[in-house]
Amino acid sequence: PHDLPTFTPMKAVIFDMDGTMVDNMMVHHRAWQRHLASLGLEMDLDTVMQTIHGINSEIIERLFGDKYDEAEKQRIADQKEAAYREIYDPELLPGLKRLLDELHAAGIPMAVASAAPRANVDFIVERLDLHDYFQCVYASEDVKKGKPDPEVFLLAASTLGVDPTDCLIFEDSVTGAQAAERSGAPSIIVSTTHQPPEFSEIKNILRFISDYTDITYPYLTTLL
Repeated sequence: PHDLPTFTPMKAVIFDMDGTMVDNMMVHHRAWQRHLASLGLEMDLDTVMQTIHGINSEIIERLFGDKYDEAEKQRIADQKEAAYREIYDPELLPGLKRLLDELHAAGIPMAVASAAPRANVDFIVERLDLHDYFQCVYASEDVKKGKPDPEVFLLAASTLGVDPTDCLIFEDSVTGAQAAERSGAPSIIVSTTHQPPEFSEIKNILRFISDYTDITYPYLTTLL
């Protein structure tokens, strides 16, 4: 979409999880909608989709200000996440398992860098038996600042032993794409939750995909 900077060859790949590896954002939105209603905040699904993003404590502050203390915010978040795990049966987006196999076979180190709580990230990694693919798996508890701050991507790149600019990041959200751009890494956006026009201000995006059906390791090497 823009004149892209020249990127170095891909030495590592970092995946966001929710909306990027699994198409689970609508499950989250419904879980939030139900839980917020129980707290007296009625929101239609469109509004939930527009306003619910990032780390749970930040979401609760954004919606309720200083109404709840830290312990209450944590309890609200835990209840919502438990409801999400109860109703969700995860599966990888089409083509992703093959891509993970190709990257793994090629010796490309990989990480998960998610804004989701640790319990949710582990739930998907364990349910889908993904441990062997990733050198590290980071969740919201591992960083001080959520996306669009690049902290989680910088942490993942550091653990993988590569410069962030040598990574390729897969993301689905605008805040995630902003975080990728701030880290210096190019990104590919999976359009499960947001449409391309929403990313018009972000320069480091290589392309938009609906899933991984056409994304192969050899193809990725031609992009970078």
